[in-house]
Amino acid sequence: MIIDCHGHYTTAPRAVGEWRDSQVEAVSVDPTYVGPKGVIDVTDDEIRLSIESAQLRVQTKRGIDLTIFSPRASWMGHHIGNADTSRFWSQHQNELIRRVCDLFPESFAPVCQLPQSPGEPIASSVEELERCVIEMGFVGCNVNPDPSGGHWSGPPLSDPYWYPLWDKMCELDVPAMIHVSASNNQNLQTTASHYLGADTTAFTQALTSGFMSDFAGLRWIIPHGGGAVPYHWGRFKGMAADKGWDFDSLSDHIYFDTCVYHQRGIDLLLDVVPTANILFGSETIGAVRGVDPETGRHFDDTRFYIENADIDDETRKMIYYENVRRVFPRLRLEGALR
Repeated sequence: MIIDCHGHYTTAPRAVGEWRDSQVEAVSVDPTYVGPKGVIDVTDDEIRLSIESAQLRVQTKRGIDLTIFSPRASWMGHHIGNADTSRFWSQHQNELIRRVCDLFPESFAPVCQLPQSPGEPIASSVEELERCVIEMGFVGCNVNPDPSGGHWSGPPLSDPYWYPLWDKMCELDVPAMIHVSASNNQNLQTTASHYLGADTTAFTQALTSGFMSDFAGLRWIIPHGGGAVPYHWGRFKGMAADKGWDFDSLSDHIYFDTCVYHQRGIDLLLDVVPTANILFGSETIGAVRGVDPETGRHFDDTRFYIENADIDDETRKMIYYENVRRVFPRLRLEGALR
C-alpha cells in the first residue's frame, strides 16, 4: 500500500473560490466585517467531477492508494480579514474536505486547516481541531507557523502562545503538518522562498528552543522535504554540538515528506534523514505541475524517484506506508484504512 501524506484540494469547484472572493472583498472594505457564515452551494456531483477528473485520476495513474487530504494551503490566507472571517472560512474548507472523504472513503483521509489569525488567541484553533477530530473524524491538522503571511510578526512555535494547541494535539494523538499559506510580503514568493524558508525556520525554532521535549506525543511533518534542513544537516548538527542543543531528540517529534522534485534531491533526503522519519508525499496536484524534460515525467511524480532510489524494498515499505501509519494513528481508528 502507498499513502501520500501531503495532498491539498487545489481543484475545488468554482463556487468555493467565489465565496472566498466575496468574503475577501468585504473585509478589504471593512476590516471588522463579520457577516454570516452562510453556505457554499456545491453539489456532490461537482465534488465528484473535481476529484475524479484531476486528483483521483493522477493518484490512480501513479499507484497511490490513499491521500491524506487537506484544504488548499495557499488559500488558508490567515493574514486576510479577522478572527471571525477566518473561522467561517476554515469551517467551510474543513466541511468540504469531509465531504470529499465521505464520497471517496477508500482514497482520501481528512486533515483540517485551523482558523489562525495574527494577534488573536490560539483558542479558536484548538476549538476547530477538536471539532474536526472528535466530531468529523479528521486524522491531523495543518498549522501555519506564520499567520501574518510572510512578515513573521507573531510568536515562534516554541512560545507558550502555542502550548494549548500542542497540548490538544497530544491529547487527541494527531500530528500537524507545519505549512505556511500565501505570502503577503513582496520579498517572498509564496511557493518558493516562503514555503521552503518556513520549513527551515520551523525546524530551527524547534532545535534552538528544545521545547518539544515538554510534549512527549507531539509530532510535526515538515513538508517539501524539510526545506534546507537535509541539505544542511551537518550545519544543524554542528551548531547543536556547539550550542548544547539536543539535535537527536528531534527524531522523536519531526518527520519529513518526500515532496522533492528531482532524483538527486530525493537521494540526498534518503541518505541523510533516518528512514523512520521520512513519509511519502507528493503534494499532487500542487504548485509544480509541469513535465521534467530530462525524464519525461511530471516533476511531482515522487513515487518514480522512490522507486529509482538505491534502497531496498523494506525501506520503501517504511516510507510508503509504515511510517505514515505510525505518525497518523487515527487513520486506523477512523476506518480510513481497511
